[in-house]
Amino acid sequence: MKLMLTCKQASQIISQSLDNPLSRSDRMKLKFHLFICGACARFNQQLRIIKNAIHRMKLDTENDTSVQLTVDAKNRINQTIDSNHH
Repeated sequence: MKLMLTCKQASQIISQSLDNPLSRSDRMKLKFHLFICGACARFNQQLRIIKNAIHRMKLDTENDTSVQLTVDAKNRINQTIDSNHH
């Protein structure tokens, strides 16, 4: 098992970790890389901050009745989601 990741590999694993659990091997390699690479550690922190901010914004607007989309906008969003998952 190769322990050292490149920054490109680390950034891909960081991105994947936002949506999916990592394997034990990937977690160990990433942890080691983040320990020695400040740039990737900052990237990891920044992505997590952005993800949390989006989550908070979603919760804040989800129940806000003053925020409403038109039927056309909802349809465009649904079409985009459907086309990206096929």
